[in-house]
Amino acid sequence: MLKNVRIGVVCLARETYDFKAAAEIYARTMEELKEVPKVEWEFEPELIINTDEAYAAAERLSAKQLDGLVIITGTFHLGHLALILKRLLNKPVLLWAFSELPYNGGKIRLNSVCGVNLNASNLYKAGFNDYICIVGDKIDTDWIDAIRMKAALESAHIGIVGYRAHGFFNLDIDEMQNFAQTGILIDHYEISDILSMQVLPEDKELFLKEISDGFNCSDISDDQKDKVAALCVKFEKFMKNHALTALAVRCWPEFANMYGISPCAAMSILQSKGYILGCEGDIEGVMSMLACDAVGERQTPFLADLSQVNFEENYALLWHCGVAPMNLWDGNCIRSLDTYFAGGRGVTAGFVMKSGRMNIMRIDSARGKTRLFVQGGTVVPMEKELTGTYAKVIFDKPVNEVLDTVTSTGVAHHLAMIYSDKLKAFKIFSKIMNYELIE
Repeated sequence: MLKNVRIGVVCLARETYDFKAAAEIYARTMEELKEVPKVEWEFEPELIINTDEAYAAAERLSAKQLDGLVIITGTFHLGHLALILKRLLNKPVLLWAFSELPYNGGKIRLNSVCGVNLNASNLYKAGFNDYICIVGDKIDTDWIDAIRMKAALESAHIGIVGYRAHGFFNLDIDEMQNFAQTGILIDHYEISDILSMQVLPEDKELFLKEISDGFNCSDISDDQKDKVAALCVKFEKFMKNHALTALAVRCWPEFANMYGISPCAAMSILQSKGYILGCEGDIEGVMSMLACDAVGERQTPFLADLSQVNFEENYALLWHCGVAPMNLWDGNCIRSLDTYFAGGRGVTAGFVMKSGRMNIMRIDSARGKTRLFVQGGTVVPMEKELTGTYAKVIFDKPVNEVLDTVTSTGVAHHLAMIYSDKLKAFKIFSKIMNYELIE
């Protein structure tokens, strides 16, 4: 779901340039920005020319709980202005230069690009990295998407049920370092906390109908189907009761023993409704899913393994045991619930995922640093030959290079996948979060 954000906008100028023309362009720009979906704009409607005006604007905007700040260079201006706004607001900044106007009597009228250069140099030398620069007549919507991602993490309430999966040491995180970077406090719950949730018959019936309508259930028993429906209710109620934005689940090895089935099918169903649920206690995995979801435009993220590679035909299989959101089904194969693992207690979703342009990304920490791995590709059609949920992907780079990048940098084996093309936005997000970019 596209994340709503609040962004401040100021326009800087100096009276030795054509500030009146800059004011006219700024007025048009404010009207155009109002057309951008899911953004609450906080405009400073008048040009900011001197330091007193910059301090006053910063004071007004500081009360607005901004997620980001657009500093437009209407004309070249005093170097103090952007520094004052950045210091007092301390939000990620888009430095925006208007296109230069036709010359008037041999005099440059705006000198806006030079103003952006000045601001970028000042911010960089002052130790700030969370800015990007653009020149032109339109805002960079990729920067807005990066702000959506950052805001999604900052407002997130993440829970973990149980712990990471047995032996998956690479999914551990430093919770305090993560808190310092994102503001996320992670709450811990036991599997029994989920299983003890009460289930009303009418709530379960709604999910039973959805399961029967949406899946071929010939491989599972009526009792297993009933357990899937009841678990959907338990997860949904638990997340609502605890106001959780996302939940990482230790889905094995204990879950099937404690409940009788694995949680995969229930997670597939709930994710198609917009809930962010991650496998195997992977906190950074669900953080990655949250970032994808923030720019998803109704596209559901999927936490996948880079499971198989075919060097000769240059493709990879992004697979997981059967937890992909059911709405990502290709619409052609039989969408089933299967019991192929955990001694027949797996109860997982089974289908080929739809074709289309996709990106993968992962927020991933290692050796005291947080990194962001990104890659683009295309999901292509394939026959249903396996159990689980999976997509056949041709990456923008040769698959052997993608695999080498993942393994040589130690990126964890879960990747968030989204049907969209947000590579530039992911890279901007990496910069404003001060994450090391891996691509």
